[in-house]
Amino acid sequence: MHEPRPPLLEILARAGYGARGLTYCLVGGLALLAALGEGGRTGGSRSALMVLLDKPFGRLMLGAVAFGLMGFALWRWIEAATDADRRGRSARGLAVRAGHGVSGVIYAGLAVSVARAALGWGGSGPQDQTARDWTAWLLGEPFGAVAVAAAGAVVIGAGAGFLLKAWRGDVTRQLALPVDARSWAGAAGRLGYAARAVVFWLIGGFLILAAVESRSSEVRGLGGALAALRDQPYGPVLLGLTAAGLAAFGAFGLVQARYRRIDPPHLDDLAAGRSRAGS
Repeated sequence: MHEPRPPLLEILARAGYGARGLTYCLVGGLALLAALGEGGRTGGSRSALMVLLDKPFGRLMLGAVAFGLMGFALWRWIEAATDADRRGRSARGLAVRAGHGVSGVIYAGLAVSVARAALGWGGSGPQDQTARDWTAWLLGEPFGAVAVAAAGAVVIGAGAGFLLKAWRGDVTRQLALPVDARSWAGAAGRLGYAARAVVFWLIGGFLILAAVESRSSEVRGLGGALAALRDQPYGPVLLGLTAAGLAAFGAFGLVQARYRRIDPPHLDDLAAGRSRAGS
């Protein structure tokens, strides 16, 4: 008997984990080369993906990554809306689901930017400019500085969550791994989440600095955080360790694409849910 084909949402989710994994592999690999003085660059996700344009079939590959990233955004929204991972309605579960919703927005934006680049429609402006524009708008509103500082605190809190996950070592809890892959996949995941914690703390710290100084120019994304590490004392070492962690997280993402337990609601169930909500 043939095994049943996975539902469309599962296919999109696995493509999404793979696309995110490839993105982090490129970000970490390029930053590691920069730390070693072998070229490379400390760019963000979009900047790293642009290196594919110079490869054979580069636009096709970039388009495939954009499709995967949009699939990942969709899966994040479904996780947030339906509790597909059964996080529950505790404060922690609701916070995780809210984070997934925000993550979906971020990856959808990245997918659109990458797709535009693949089609030759641009999309290669300053990487952090959108975040700076939103920050500038917020700072001009009543209590805007408080909102920006609160956003920074949330990002730092998310980083603390990543570090706790790395410390506990439960990164493979959602994976159905073969026995011979458990040790190295777990090590890659723990190193990856620790590196993401460092990056999130830096990004959150820059948001709080922007609120205190009332300057949106202080805001930095992933590439800016890596550049800040590079500019510190022992910068190449700090950058190299963090870059290696991000590359490890990318490898872990490819493992997730293959082995993560994914139990999406059926499309018919989602449609029925919308119908009940509208009746």
